[in-house]
Amino acid sequence: MSLTDKYINPFTDFGFKRLFGSEPNKDLLIDFLNQLLPEHHKIADLTYADKEHLPLTEYERKAIFDIYCTNAKGERFIVEIQKAKQNYFKDRSVYYSTFPIQKQAQKGEWNYQLAAVYTVGILDFVFDESRNSKDIMHFVQLKNQENQVFYDKLTFIYLEMPKFMKSESELENDFDKWMYVFKNMHKLERIPTRIQGKIFEKLFGEAELAKLKPQDMIAYEESLKVYRDLKAVTDTAYEDGYKEAESEYAGRLKEAQSQKEEALEKQKGAIILLLLYGVSPIQISQQLNLPIEFIESLKSN
Repeated sequence: MSLTDKYINPFTDFGFKRLFGSEPNKDLLIDFLNQLLPEHHKIADLTYADKEHLPLTEYERKAIFDIYCTNAKGERFIVEIQKAKQNYFKDRSVYYSTFPIQKQAQKGEWNYQLAAVYTVGILDFVFDESRNSKDIMHFVQLKNQENQVFYDKLTFIYLEMPKFMKSESELENDFDKWMYVFKNMHKLERIPTRIQGKIFEKLFGEAELAKLKPQDMIAYEESLKVYRDLKAVTDTAYEDGYKEAESEYAGRLKEAQSQKEEALEKQKGAIILLLLYGVSPIQISQQLNLPIEFIESLKSN
């Protein structure tokens, strides 16, 4: 932690749970989630539930969430910070979502009606398959072969934070403001001019490091160290992987270029033979899908 840091880093376990994981701060979580949810599932109030869900049998693995809460209609919300890429991360998200679904089972007569379940992942990385996409938020539901929503009560929302590149002057709405805060809070020295209002004033107030008790400061510093160590390892792994992939790509490109040149030399011989047999350059161009200028140059030489 820098001596000049004024605010908590929300990507640390300690920081995230301090800002969003307690009853006094549930208004912060509600406001944040409402920027992501569709209109018919907006939250008016919520209750924090036990984050540790026991499995159906002692042989099954426990599921522990960063934040798990329900609203007045019984809809469930799992909210997690994911600091680094993880093998089978999507599998884990689906696995976790099954616990709040099973928890709704009722004894005796039951018609199997379920309340909606949302899994929200705030990611400090980008999915490989969406690296070339500019979309920051992924809103995922079950769909059929005609791309129509088959079931709208199970939703996964992922935020790829590294893609958010807006400056303070470019912030357009509350969603932008929340993204900016998540990404930049620990680097700020004051509340930005464009990020005003009761909710954000409370958020920055709760995030002030000067207000932490000594034992909380120790816990935060440990959490920050874990975050930085993990990020350093994953960033290095990504850079090494990128360099390896770049080297492999350069090798393949060179090989492909060599094969292309070899094939072109063979084509030249065939084209010259066709010209000698009186086939016109236009006919050759159309048949071989080659530029007429290239064939004319061979003819003139």
